[in-house]
Amino acid sequence: MLTLPRRRIIKRRSDFQRVYRSGRSYANRYFVLYVFPAETVRGRVGFAAGKKLGCAVTRNRVKRLLRETYRLNQDRVREDAALLLVGRKPIVDVKCQAVEQAFLQLGQQAGIFKGSKKDLHVFHGVRPKHGKSTARQKRS
Repeated sequence: MLTLPRRRIIKRRSDFQRVYRSGRSYANRYFVLYVFPAETVRGRVGFAAGKKLGCAVTRNRVKRLLRETYRLNQDRVREDAALLLVGRKPIVDVKCQAVEQAFLQLGQQAGIFKGSKKDLHVFHGVRPKHGKSTARQKRS
């Protein structure tokens, strides 16, 4: 049985803000997925549900759905980036299986699964240490 350790969950406001501001977002009808490749929050995941979703009971249910979906698929996710899952209004009325299916589709699109050929560093302007520079050189 897979568990989701507490040390892998983003809790600090500053970490959430860093992922919001600098991360690349992918969305579907149930949630928004932010992906941010950074050393400081590497391999961590955060879950959020805004007040527009409803009362505290509803928001907590949404976060539980997102956590369970991630927990079931955490062995597939690459560890070179931080993820943030933010619930949207339609997630309130669905079951866990629908959320999991949406996570798998969105994760495939974002390239967060192991074996994905998508390079997460290219999207954020963060260059790998061994890579070539993508800046254009002036012609003489």
